[in-house]
This record gives sequence, structure tokens and C-alpha cells, in this order.
Amino acid sequence: MNSNELAKYLEQTDSVTKPWLLAQLRLLKLEEQRSTLSPAEYEKRLADIHQDVMNLGEWWVGIEDEVF
Repeated sequence: MNSNELAKYLEQTDSVTKPWLLAQLRLLKLEEQRSTLSPAEYEKRLADIHQDVMNLGEWWVGIEDEVF
């Protein structure tokens, strides 16, 4: 699945408000752009995505059956 396909999936399933899926979309886009980025810029963007995911905390607690 590429980023365009994932974006369409998110729209079709009304999932654009789910930050963990948006992080996955950002990761796909970053991977697609990797060849055009310097290693430092790639690492910087990857660290930014990582931090955003870490900021989500344990969002799944109590809704594991719904999201996994």
C-alpha cells in the first residue's frame, strides 16, 4: 500500500481523525521521499514522527478490541 492508497482508505473509512493512522501515513510518505532527502533530513523527519507517536501515550488502553 502506498501513501495515496492509505489516504483514500482513511477517507473512505472516516479515519482521518485517528492520529495513529495519520502517523502511519506520514511514515509512508517519508519512505516515498527518502531518496530525495539527505540522511540528516530523513532522520529529523523520522524523529518528529516518532515523537508525535510517543506523545499519543497509551491511547489504546481500554479500547484494544476496537483498534487492534
